[in-house]
Amino acid sequence: MSSSASTSTISTGSAGVGAKGRLYGVGLGPGDPSLMTLRAVEVIGEADVVAYHSARHGRSIARSIAARHLRADHIEEPLVYPVTTETTDHPGGYQGAMEEFYEASAARLAAHLDAGRTVAVLAEGDPLFYGSYMHMHKRLADRYEAEVIPGVTSVSAAAARLGTPLVEGEEVLTILPGTLPEEELTARLAATDSAVVMKLGRTFPAVRRAMEGSGRLAEARYVERATMEGERTGVLAETDPDTVPYFAVAVVPSRVGNPGSVPSGPGGVCVVGTGPAGPLWLTPETRRALSDAEVLIGYTTYLDRVPARPGQIRHGSDNKVESERAEFALDLARRGKRVAVVSGGDPGVFAMATAVLEVAAQPEYKDVPVRVLPGVTAANAAAAAAGAPLGHDYATISLSDRLKPWEVIEERLRAAAAADLVLALYNPGSRSRNWQVAKARELLLGLRPARTPVVVARDVGGPEQSVRIVTLGTLEPSEVDMRTLLLIGSSQTQVTERPDGSSVTWTPRRYG
Repeated sequence: MSSSASTSTISTGSAGVGAKGRLYGVGLGPGDPSLMTLRAVEVIGEADVVAYHSARHGRSIARSIAARHLRADHIEEPLVYPVTTETTDHPGGYQGAMEEFYEASAARLAAHLDAGRTVAVLAEGDPLFYGSYMHMHKRLADRYEAEVIPGVTSVSAAAARLGTPLVEGEEVLTILPGTLPEEELTARLAATDSAVVMKLGRTFPAVRRAMEGSGRLAEARYVERATMEGERTGVLAETDPDTVPYFAVAVVPSRVGNPGSVPSGPGGVCVVGTGPAGPLWLTPETRRALSDAEVLIGYTTYLDRVPARPGQIRHGSDNKVESERAEFALDLARRGKRVAVVSGGDPGVFAMATAVLEVAAQPEYKDVPVRVLPGVTAANAAAAAAGAPLGHDYATISLSDRLKPWEVIEERLRAAAAADLVLALYNPGSRSRNWQVAKARELLLGLRPARTPVVVARDVGGPEQSVRIVTLGTLEPSEVDMRTLLLIGSSQTQVTERPDGSSVTWTPRRYG
């Protein structure tokens, strides 16, 4: 280290007195000095002050990368963390100790900048990618001229060392800190195509469990100190947790053309719910199942909500052939295919789960694995959009008489109304069924007051969403179609006017 590293005395730098200096955040790349950019080398060479972070042992990886470009007359400013992984007795805890450190470090650099010196803050990788420089930038860039010199990140270096693409085509890359809670890691790994998990070390056991829980462990690779001395790569599942340093990453690479990313094992059927609309309603578990499937089967409208993936086969069909779809899916699974049957809403609510399980109960399919993954059902989506009308007991009834007699529907409507339950009415009408809503309204008006709140929810979550609160007496049956869901309030259901002119409806949890 240069003898000029002391900060007790600040002398005039080469930039002279009067003009403020310029701040640089200099990305050094992942570790190999030859991966520094030409601009990074230029800035270091022109700087009056070179600053870098280090732990209390004083060794700085950033300084070691740039060592060959440091001059004897450089003023060096080692910014030594007060705490890294150990505990602290600071009254503000770890966060308080770090905030105090960043403020003090920024003040040290500001003194040089005020004296007219050019300050280069060295940063491994890229300065604004999980780097410490960003804390200086946020505190100083609004007061001084600042420039960030980008660098090669450890993510890019890891992919290069593995020799495999991270993402291809329409795939999505997710970068995660290993310090996230294990359940959060699991969910995010399940929901993405490719991933890199940073900050391993002590977090490695939790990261490994998250990989396993999300079904990604077989794909995951391990890279330690990419491009640096002591570099190591391998299979994540075979890595000894006791040997993993902080400067290591877990990589789930692109699945395109990667045989190791294909789940192994026997075929099976997974019935998945896509929620009431598009991708925003998919759960992480559902996204993983859709990604893992070799074959997608479903009503064409619902299949169109699922992103297309290279190599997947899609079989769309009409919405009136549920049993045929189920049998087709089970036949494919029996031959070893991983099949996802795509259903709207929740597959267990007037949807495909029952159809698949009914066919799967036949002797020829008894050995085919079947899983059902839940989705947001239309009643819950509509209720949330209107307020909380399902806040107490409620009954869910389909008004479709295609699979059960209308007499049964009437009997259930009377029973639910007599029990003073809120009613969620599915499948209220279509072009071929245009009288059921009027009949249901007539029946209910004989059992409930005309002022009873009714939520008319159409295309919830979709581009044509419309959610209105009317009364049972003013409900217009001709305005209800197959894309509409009705929520009929109980004697306790309330409607409240909001200051902005909107209305919300809710059913209290206390029964009164």
